[in-house]
Amino acid sequence: MSRRSGILEFAVLGLLRESPMHGYELRKRLNTSLGVFRAFSYGTLYPCLKTLVANGWLIEEPGNTSEDALAAPLAGRRAKIVYRLTAEGKEHFEELLSQTGPDAYEDETFAARFAFFGQTSRDVRMRVLEGRRSRLEERLEKMRASLARTRERLDDYTLELQRHGMESVEREVRWLNELIESERAGRDLKGSGSGEPAQQDTTSGATGDLPRPGNTSRPDSPDDTAT
Repeated sequence: MSRRSGILEFAVLGLLRESPMHGYELRKRLNTSLGVFRAFSYGTLYPCLKTLVANGWLIEEPGNTSEDALAAPLAGRRAKIVYRLTAEGKEHFEELLSQTGPDAYEDETFAARFAFFGQTSRDVRMRVLEGRRSRLEERLEKMRASLARTRERLDDYTLELQRHGMESVEREVRWLNELIESERAGRDLKGSGSGEPAQQDTTSGATGDLPRPGNTSRPDSPDDTAT
């Protein structure tokens, strides 16, 4: 199983733990509400659902909701099938939620794990958040070392690109620090003042007193906030 397939199965199980859904509603939640997947197709979703049914983690039931009338023209007969989490599926999802190894805080998986933190125990949330922070701090150290070796050979635009990438990572580290502090204090996220996770940026970069294109000095920037 590929990592992306594993993330998809995890997200589907998590959404169905909240309530049974048909394929149309699942695709909509994965593409929009959950905010983890983009441009998600039925051609990817239904093989995943078939696998989960075969494993005994989901069951298929005839759909009779009012949304079926809207879903049918878009997804054909498949939209009339409602998927429900089985007891075995719930147990499997809870096992996945309890995992705190490196896969839980990699770029490809952390957003999906965070989306279901409301169903995750506090100690597991702490381990995942701390693991993610440690991974990003390691990345920052490598980015700074790379910049120190190459900055004399880079033009202003390349330096600015690296600065942007590094500031994105630093912004997420600050956000993680706030979340970890809230978890340690036992505060609810809604009252912690933390926002949504910063959008991940895969650009390698650096910050500091780097010149902006066309300008040899860089004024202080306002504090970034995660969106």
